[in-house]
Amino acid sequence: MQSQNPLFADLAKLLNSAAGTVAGAGREARENARERFREAMGGLDFVSREEFDAVKDMAAKAREENEALAERVAALEAALAAKAKK
Repeated sequence: MQSQNPLFADLAKLLNSAAGTVAGAGREARENARERFREAMGGLDFVSREEFDAVKDMAAKAREENEALAERVAALEAALAAKAKK
Protein backbone atom coordinates (compact mmCIF):
# COMPACT_ATOMS: atom_id res chain seq x y z
CA MET A 1 0.00 0.00 0.00
CA GLN A 2 1.54 3.25 -1.11
CA SER A 3 1.31 6.41 0.86
CA GLN A 4 -0.44 9.39 -0.69
CA ASN A 5 1.63 11.78 1.36
CA PRO A 6 3.82 13.90 -0.98
CA LEU A 7 6.36 14.38 1.79
CA PHE A 8 7.04 10.64 1.95
CA ALA A 9 7.16 10.40 -1.84
CA ASP A 10 9.66 13.25 -2.02
CA LEU A 11 11.69 11.72 0.78
CA ALA A 12 11.76 8.37 -1.03
CA LYS A 13 12.90 10.10 -4.25
CA LEU A 14 15.59 11.97 -2.33
CA LEU A 15 16.89 8.80 -0.66
CA ASN A 16 16.85 6.94 -3.98
CA SER A 17 18.77 9.76 -5.63
CA ALA A 18 21.27 9.88 -2.76
CA ALA A 19 21.85 6.13 -3.03
CA GLY A 20 22.56 6.49 -6.75
CA THR A 21 24.94 9.36 -6.08
CA VAL A 22 26.80 7.38 -3.43
CA ALA A 23 27.08 4.38 -5.75
CA GLY A 24 28.38 6.61 -8.55
CA ALA A 25 30.91 8.22 -6.22
CA GLY A 26 32.09 4.77 -5.17
CA ARG A 27 32.60 3.72 -8.79
CA GLU A 28 34.43 6.95 -9.53
CA ALA A 29 36.69 6.56 -6.49
CA ARG A 30 37.48 2.97 -7.51
CA GLU A 31 38.38 4.07 -11.06
CA ASN A 32 40.54 6.93 -9.73
CA ALA A 33 42.39 4.51 -7.44
CA ARG A 34 43.00 2.13 -10.36
CA GLU A 35 44.31 4.96 -12.52
CA ARG A 36 46.66 6.18 -9.78
CA PHE A 37 47.93 2.62 -9.32
CA ARG A 38 48.56 2.31 -13.06
CA GLU A 39 50.44 5.63 -13.06
CA ALA A 40 52.55 4.55 -10.08
CA MET A 41 53.37 1.19 -11.65
CA GLY A 42 54.05 2.79 -15.03
CA GLY A 43 57.01 4.67 -13.59
CA LEU A 44 58.68 1.47 -12.44
CA ASP A 45 60.89 -0.57 -14.72
CA PHE A 46 59.43 -4.05 -14.87
CA VAL A 47 60.66 -6.68 -17.28
CA SER A 48 58.73 -9.45 -18.94
CA ARG A 49 59.29 -13.08 -18.01
CA GLU A 50 60.93 -13.70 -21.40
CA GLU A 51 63.41 -10.85 -20.87
CA PHE A 52 64.20 -12.10 -17.37
CA ASP A 53 64.80 -15.64 -18.61
CA ALA A 54 67.02 -14.37 -21.44
CA VAL A 55 69.18 -12.35 -19.05
CA LYS A 56 69.31 -15.28 -16.63
CA ASP A 57 70.57 -17.56 -19.44
CA MET A 58 73.14 -14.95 -20.46
CA ALA A 59 74.39 -14.70 -16.88
CA ALA A 60 74.70 -18.49 -16.60
CA LYS A 61 76.66 -18.63 -19.86
CA ALA A 62 78.93 -15.78 -18.73
CA ARG A 63 79.53 -17.58 -15.42
CA GLU A 64 80.51 -20.78 -17.26
CA GLU A 65 82.86 -18.85 -19.56
CA ASN A 66 84.38 -17.08 -16.55
CA GLU A 67 85.04 -20.41 -14.81
CA ALA A 68 86.62 -21.84 -17.99
CA LEU A 69 88.83 -18.78 -18.37
CA ALA A 70 89.85 -18.96 -14.70
CA GLU A 71 90.90 -22.60 -15.19
CA ARG A 72 92.82 -21.65 -18.33
CA VAL A 73 94.63 -18.77 -16.55
CA ALA A 74 95.49 -21.07 -13.65
CA ALA A 75 96.93 -23.64 -16.09
CA LEU A 76 98.95 -20.98 -17.92
CA GLU A 77 100.26 -19.59 -14.63
CA ALA A 78 101.26 -23.09 -13.51
CA ALA A 79 103.03 -23.70 -16.82
CA LEU A 80 104.82 -20.36 -16.56
CA ALA A 81 105.85 -21.09 -12.97
CA ALA A 82 107.15 -24.54 -13.98
CA LYS A 83 109.08 -22.98 -16.89
CA ALA A 84 110.60 -20.36 -14.57
CA LYS A 85 111.85 -23.05 -12.17
CA LYS A 86 113.90 -24.72 -14.93
